Amino acid sequence: MMNVTELRNRLSQAGQAHVLQFWPELQEAQQAELYAELEAMDFEELHAFFQKATAESGRVQRAGVDARMEPVPRDVLGSATRDQDQLQAWESEGFFQISQNKVAVLLLAGGQGTRLGVAYPKGMYDVGLPSHKTLFQIQAERILKLQQLAEKYHGNKCVIPWYIMTSGRTMESTEEFFAKHKYFGLRKENVIFFQQGMLPAMTFDGKIILEEKHKVSMAPDGNGGLYRALAAQNIVQDMERRGVGCVHVYCVDNILVRVADPRFIGFCVQKGADCGAKVVEKTNPTEPVGVVCRVDGVYQVVEYSEIALATAQRRGPDGRLQFSAGNIANHFFSVPFLRDVVKVHEPQLLHHVAQKKIPCVGPQGQRVKPDKPNGIKMEKFVFDIFQFAKKFVVYEVLREDEFSPLKNADSQNGKDNPTTARHALMSLHHCWVLNAGGHFIDENGSRLPAIPRLKDANDVPIQCEVSPLVSYAGEGLESYVAGKEFHAPLIIDENGVHELVKNGL
Repeated sequence: MMNVTELRNRLSQAGQAHVLQFWPELQEAQQAELYAELEAMDFEELHAFFQKATAESGRVQRAGVDARMEPVPRDVLGSATRDQDQLQAWESEGFFQISQNKVAVLLLAGGQGTRLGVAYPKGMYDVGLPSHKTLFQIQAERILKLQQLAEKYHGNKCVIPWYIMTSGRTMESTEEFFAKHKYFGLRKENVIFFQQGMLPAMTFDGKIILEEKHKVSMAPDGNGGLYRALAAQNIVQDMERRGVGCVHVYCVDNILVRVADPRFIGFCVQKGADCGAKVVEKTNPTEPVGVVCRVDGVYQVVEYSEIALATAQRRGPDGRLQFSAGNIANHFFSVPFLRDVVKVHEPQLLHHVAQKKIPCVGPQGQRVKPDKPNGIKMEKFVFDIFQFAKKFVVYEVLREDEFSPLKNADSQNGKDNPTTARHALMSLHHCWVLNAGGHFIDENGSRLPAIPRLKDANDVPIQCEVSPLVSYAGEGLESYVAGKEFHAPLIIDENGVHELVKNGL
């Protein structure tokens, strides 16, 4: 039963009475929808979020972090290139943890593919690989392969539970997609979906924005909404019930992501870390990625827009950029640390303010599509909790091995799009085949030179795809390819080796 008078009073007290201005014009179903949406909101809490977030945003702009930034010290940094003598020990530790059912993965999958030009969740996107696998399938198969490898090395069956955080917009379609594809070979009870919160978009003076006459403009509360969602849906308790000791958290849009990477996990465990960040070395000072560093002695990610050019350009004695640790939203957390975050620290996290062009309803009820920012969305970031870590570490990997995000449609500026993601994966797999002793030949039977990795967006790689069910990170391919010659396109999957075109026919 709707008590509209009471709702009107609550809205008036909160200074938000305008959201019911079109109430008399609404159909019954629309009234019910708007009522349910507003009834679920805590207007006092929302007002407090807004006040704190806008005050903090002003403080950050005035404070300037430049002078207070320090690079990551070498003693907390592990590197895939500079610590090669330790990689095997870290990997063994990681596989041991996996074999003991101590490792879970947590996927941040709340985003829709809007910038990609599709209306469905990003994880369902097919970048056009020969196999036409989606991002979700590639990640699921990497988990399956790790479980098999850990069993092979340690002799006991094990499970890597997969927690998937969706948003209100992606929950239903994501769950349907997984059910339709039989969870890609994983067991249903080990794939756990949960939903992040949503917050209304607001004008610069704190008024809730209507998207339609009967609908508030809602947006997910940022990937840092993870911690509130973990609390609300008892996810940490589920991890503890399963005996999980640590969690690998990552974003859905990186086609090269090494899910539950044994080296990263092993490195963090051996260092006794409660929190770790995987980073890639920044390619140039002005590259638009956040940087992991210390500010006033506390670890955080500083957004590229907050760093002065002179600071970004500083180099150490070895010629490397001093602030080179590019954040790729790829993190390790111990479960006790997550429990503390959820129980103690989460309420202290402040929202960040993002100014946006937000489609809305004008005073006369007409649809307005603004051409400049007309309001804010409030969001928390997953890395906001680094500050609470007792032992924080950083693990640096090669971009071409592990990071190629999918953000834009192919038509836009040639960066971070389906083509670059597809090329990055095929280029990596080409290297795996060469490293395992295989060779590629052209239509005349001449061996193709082993080209270096793609450095230019216009380089087209040899078409080569290795199923994660065959190899997680390039291991175990010798029996398929050593001493053999192949025509591209080449696919290696659980059914064997397939050359899709023979003799140019």
